[in-house]
Amino acid sequence: MSQITLRNVSKRFGDIVIIPGLDLVIEDGEFVVFVGPSGCGKSTLLRLIAGLEDVSGGTISIDGKDCTNTPPAQRGLAMVFQSYALYPHMSVRQNIGFPLKMAGQDKATIDRKVAGAAATLNLTDYLDRRPRELSGGQRQRVAIGRAIVREPKGFLFDEPLSNLDAALRVNMRLEISELHQQLKTTMIYVTHDQVEAMTMADKIVVLNRGRVEQVGSPLELYRRPANLFVAGFIGSPKMNFLTGAAAGSHGAATIGVRPEHLRISKESGALRGVAGVAEHLGSDTFVHVKLDDGSIITARGTGEYPVEHGDTVWLTPEEGRTYRFDQQGAVIG
Repeated sequence: MSQITLRNVSKRFGDIVIIPGLDLVIEDGEFVVFVGPSGCGKSTLLRLIAGLEDVSGGTISIDGKDCTNTPPAQRGLAMVFQSYALYPHMSVRQNIGFPLKMAGQDKATIDRKVAGAAATLNLTDYLDRRPRELSGGQRQRVAIGRAIVREPKGFLFDEPLSNLDAALRVNMRLEISELHQQLKTTMIYVTHDQVEAMTMADKIVVLNRGRVEQVGSPLELYRRPANLFVAGFIGSPKMNFLTGAAAGSHGAATIGVRPEHLRISKESGALRGVAGVAEHLGSDTFVHVKLDDGSIITARGTGEYPVEHGDTVWLTPEEGRTYRFDQQGAVIG
């Protein structure tokens, strides 16, 4: 396990600044998720930590040792990519054990470590199969197993689930989280999917154009977003934002309220609108409402909420659940 510290780390490609200068501490044994929209610099930051990209400025330390210019193979970190990158002609056993073979370890050690990784990842019954005989989730587990046998100080995951279908993504999310509980090893995970971030992380780092907007636990970011960007990025469905008179009455340039914090009524309320599409999910119904001022917001009703397209509905924010933002997008109060 290891602590990873970044001090004023920056990255430029020519005149283009990707990361202007960033400070971050990842504690020993933490599961940290880098999240943000495409192009925010999260994968670049992960590659800087791995040593796959050279930093333009600043320092990266692992366990207190400056590793800024240390080659990737000597940093003690293992990376799992979006692409499985398995050798098609090798068995699962050979794929998992390949890094140990390249490191010159003896056959008995390799067999023991491969067996241990396979047992951890429920791959024991598949050790003699080729990658083409595996599902996408099983292939990703093989790629993770190849990282586990190296017994690294930390794991780096670069959007490892994006090639999987929705059901497999949910399963692999749980498996990677369970793996972290078993190994207690530092893990850094990159994703653009805030649901993955919310469900997996001990600590989330929200990035925007190479800058850290906020760092905190999933619930800290959900309950106390630092600004409008974080408020709109964390939470599913996303927070509703209103400007104009609705915001002005609260002394703000913009107000925000989450769909789950809006009460729906067909009789009375604070905001009147017309129901559009209603998404019935069984446990919840998400109603998209066009307000009288033309704004479209989403509200969550519990269960199979009875609403039809074109119904007049009223929405009322729950007490103390409205967020206020100034002209720069910072939280007020």
